[in-house]
Amino acid sequence: MLVLCKLTQAQNDTTNAIATMNEATVYYGYGAELTHQAKITVNKNTKIVIIDKLSTQLDINSVQINCPENIALLSQQYSVYYPTTKPKPIIAGLKKYTDSIKVLSKSIAIIENKKDIDATVLQKTEQLIAATINTSTNKTTLTAEVLQLIEFYTAKIEKNKLTIFNYQQQINELNETIAAIKERINKLSNTNNDEPEIASKPYGRMVLQVICGKDQQAEIGLSYYTTNAGWQPIYDLRVNSKTNAIKLVYKASVIQNTGINWEKTKLTLSTGTPNFSTEAPLLSAWYLQYYVPQLYNALNGKSQGLQIRGLNSIQSYKETNDIEKDEVQVETLGYATKKVSTDMIQPSTLQDFTTLKQGLLNTNFEIDLPYNIESNGLAHSINIKEKEIESNLKNYAVPKLDDDAYLLAEISNWESLDLIPGNANIIMDNTYIGKSFIDPNTTSDTLNLSLGKDKRIAIKRTVVKDATTSRTKDDYIKQTFTYEIKVKNNKTTNVTMVLKDQYPMSNIKEVQIELLSSQEASINPDNNVLTWKLNLTPGEVKTYRFSYTIKYPKDKKIVNIK
Repeated sequence: MLVLCKLTQAQNDTTNAIATMNEATVYYGYGAELTHQAKITVNKNTKIVIIDKLSTQLDINSVQINCPENIALLSQQYSVYYPTTKPKPIIAGLKKYTDSIKVLSKSIAIIENKKDIDATVLQKTEQLIAATINTSTNKTTLTAEVLQLIEFYTAKIEKNKLTIFNYQQQINELNETIAAIKERINKLSNTNNDEPEIASKPYGRMVLQVICGKDQQAEIGLSYYTTNAGWQPIYDLRVNSKTNAIKLVYKASVIQNTGINWEKTKLTLSTGTPNFSTEAPLLSAWYLQYYVPQLYNALNGKSQGLQIRGLNSIQSYKETNDIEKDEVQVETLGYATKKVSTDMIQPSTLQDFTTLKQGLLNTNFEIDLPYNIESNGLAHSINIKEKEIESNLKNYAVPKLDDDAYLLAEISNWESLDLIPGNANIIMDNTYIGKSFIDPNTTSDTLNLSLGKDKRIAIKRTVVKDATTSRTKDDYIKQTFTYEIKVKNNKTTNVTMVLKDQYPMSNIKEVQIELLSSQEASINPDNNVLTWKLNLTPGEVKTYRFSYTIKYPKDKKIVNIK
């Protein structure tokens, strides 16, 4: 009788509740803050509140618990709860599968360690930028050296975020492989059972020790941070070639592997990353050292490798004085067209349900719609907003490297679009063209987006044999090279175009180079790049020639003379 009374008393002292997730703030790259509500019924005898269905991957230090009045929180304890299942007999032949799971789990642990290291580096880098800005706040403007340092570390932060995102993708793929192996094990195990059992998934459990002032029904709020979620931007650029209208569709690729499914959850997508550091910076000893060329070159090479190559290095067609100073780095896009369905290129807009909140260091997109996102590590595409953007379409060509012309969209006032680096799907006249990359990390007033190759512009670069000669006089060889470039507009509309070529440079005293003719091209003396600006009417053909000479000792040989 005494044991029964104690058991009854223990049951009356404890109440259970299921946590319902209603909000998630997902951060760019990785990380999310999840918010739950748990409805409980308590009385004056209640000592323990058990809340189930929390994430299995959370930062215990970030947990915040909000109890209502008349309920005092004394302590809290978090654990991962594994529902028990009946043991099944061991079946021969399953050892190889269990061994595979062990190997894959070890690989996941290694990648998790690398991800943690990169996360620490990311946190320290953000602290470094904050310290640099704080030490420069007493100045009216930041010096060029400080701006260059901030730009360098910003590129490093973006690379670290991408690396952490890729590590998470690898972990998700390994988890999927483990899940497939476990499913195969279950199938083999269930062959000997008439009623196969499906084991429940583990979930997080929070045990609260409380003091209740009265009998009541109340809600307890919980929030915490987890690294097992994140988002990356994806863009759709829909181009109408007849009207030159461009519609930008801003989308998010959201992944989560938090251990719980997000059901009817309100999402907030943030472009920032939480910074949990609270330590004040301290100065350490500053030691001088000798200049070591090998070490300096190695470090310089690493810093250059951190820079993200963007398409905005293409200069604006409207520029005049600086048109030769910037060179282009264009990623060749495949032009094999693929017809897509109307549903694919005309998604319903969520613009009316999205609220944009601009902060000092980040932007938040609050989507007032319930989303269901499973905890499977797979990407979920979410539309954020779409907007018609004003742009000037122009063509760009470097026939020395590529016979095709590229169609570019020149966008002014792009700062209002709240862009962050990401891939873009190019869809022209309801036809999928290929992929490009949007890189808003530029100080230019104009953002240039590559829309792929434009086959309606024909370009041909040839050597003019009659004007290309080689002569030997005294101890020198003098060679003359002449090239001709023909451009034809096969469109039914007028075309503006930037055409580029170059002639060589020499840092050898005995090798002399002279430009003979360039046919009114703008010349950049820093790299000897020739630039022509064209305006072509439908069907119009224009021809450009340029010539140069190279003089060098006849007993020498130049390997890259052409």
